[in-house]
Amino acid sequence: MTKARLEAFSDGVIAIIITIMVLELKPPHGSGIAVLRDLLPIFGSYVLSFVYVGIYWSNHHHLLIAAKKINGLVLWANLHLLFWLSLVPFVTAWMGENNYEAVPIALYGIVLLMCSISYWLLVKTLTRIGHDNEALTKAIGSDRKGKISTAIYVIALALTCVQSGISLALYILVALMWLIPDRRIENRIGG
Repeated sequence: MTKARLEAFSDGVIAIIITIMVLELKPPHGSGIAVLRDLLPIFGSYVLSFVYVGIYWSNHHHLLIAAKKINGLVLWANLHLLFWLSLVPFVTAWMGENNYEAVPIALYGIVLLMCSISYWLLVKTLTRIGHDNEALTKAIGSDRKGKISTAIYVIALALTCVQSGISLALYILVALMWLIPDRRIENRIGG
């Protein structure tokens, strides 16, 4: 498989994930502005997840631009990431439908944690290919931001038992951290 085919397949899956999420937004019964109030948790969950999927799409794009070579392990690592991302619509809907209760927030956090771990595995698989992906390896560096994000997910999961609202706030914090563009790869490869 070529790198371009991997990118096209991944882009298609991510587009479907976003489409599934938006299809979960059902119009309310009634025409008054007050009926929208009940949809706020559902819409808030959608916005947060849309941002997360967008962050993964953008970083995946940069990752594959910097990679010069892929192999079979990269294909499986990429599928692993796409598997966890494909669960985002389910946990998004469940969390919003249940007004941010602890168990749905915990499952949402588990999926975010697994997305983070699977992305890290994809990066490690790409950087271990060798000299062909040396620019990528140098651009990633120690991946401090990725490690901090993963640590925050673990802390958020532990706090779900105590105060699920804090966990949700930590998930939002990680998303905000990644909204600031990560320019490591762009700076390294000049684009």
